[in-house]
Amino acid sequence: MKIVPVACLEDNYAYLIIDETTKAAAAVDPVEPEKVLAAASEVGAYIDCVLTTHHHWDHAGGNEKMRLLVPGIKVYGGSLDNVKGCTDQVENGTKLSVGKEIEILCLHTSCHTKGHISYYLSSTEEEDPAVFTGDTLFIAGCGRFFEGTAEQMYQSLCVTLGSLPKSTRVYCGHEYTVKNLQFMLTVEPENEKVKQKLEWAQKQREANQPTVPSTIGDEFEINTFMRVDLPEIQAKFGAKSPIEALRMVRNTKDTWKG
Repeated sequence: MKIVPVACLEDNYAYLIIDETTKAAAAVDPVEPEKVLAAASEVGAYIDCVLTTHHHWDHAGGNEKMRLLVPGIKVYGGSLDNVKGCTDQVENGTKLSVGKEIEILCLHTSCHTKGHISYYLSSTEEEDPAVFTGDTLFIAGCGRFFEGTAEQMYQSLCVTLGSLPKSTRVYCGHEYTVKNLQFMLTVEPENEKVKQKLEWAQKQREANQPTVPSTIGDEFEINTFMRVDLPEIQAKFGAKSPIEALRMVRNTKDTWKG
């Protein structure tokens, strides 16, 4: 399983997921179709399906063009999201595959949008699984609660994604890592892991390199949104539950002027 990030628009990521045996590939959120198709041809892969995380234009806006450029392509999207160009709707638990070796499990991770889907990939090869989290989980962050509640985001982040193996690689929808980590330090100034990750992320961006992937294990150490089960995080906000703490962290981030 080869994963190729494709930088799109100002700070979006599309991704190619390539089955190296057959060279079949899935494209995640190919908002700039020509760019994504060029990246596929560079590595000798052909795209036979699109995995759409959610309906926002900067993720689903390339689907119709993809269908024109690749006749017969399947475009997957969540059944509760009105995904532009979708040919096949998926639900929580839907199973798909790419080529011979890559299995995909669709996970309903609602809140940012009602029907947001994260795609969990495992391979028959001995390698760590991967999850494509769109705008639900970012490195050291989470999406705004546009169409949902703190309860839903808690379920999506801490239960659904949080129960994946700690070694699962996290590929998110935007390059927000440096800003996210700077915010995390305002909430957890004593967190050494956050300081180290910020230093690394700044170097990556100075070299024009991506900060993806993270891992689920790393997120439990650097992402306050996923650490709200900890009593010390709840205490910082005077919260009486993880969900209340999550809501308060999100409200604080929404008004942060960093």
